[in-house]
Amino acid sequence: MYHKDLEVYKKSIELVKNIYEVTAKFPSSEQFGLVMQLRRAVVSIPSNIAEGNARNSDKETSRFVDIALGSLAEVDTQLLIAKELNFVTNEIYEQLLEQLRYVQALLIGLKSYFQNKEKSKGIT
Repeated sequence: MYHKDLEVYKKSIELVKNIYEVTAKFPSSEQFGLVMQLRRAVVSIPSNIAEGNARNSDKETSRFVDIALGSLAEVDTQLLIAKELNFVTNEIYEQLLEQLRYVQALLIGLKSYFQNKEKSKGIT
């Protein structure tokens, strides 16, 4: 399975592009604050999917999916902060949150796949 073929990878790349587009409109005073934090966290999601997929172990891949889920939680929190500071509108926040939730569901599904695969190895 090649990481670029995974739906979760493709959707996380879309999320990265949208976060970059939105954060480009943040106040310049946030360039080294929330903008940098959001961009770093969102880029970490597809990066960890790719790195985990490159591992030769389902257990290792699952661990990198966990890291991607952690980065996704960071993005979730940082987006809420951006909304509370009025850097994003409620409409944009909701759109990004919908994307984020979809990526989260795909990551959880991928993690479950690897967990079930590991369990089935122990049964046979």
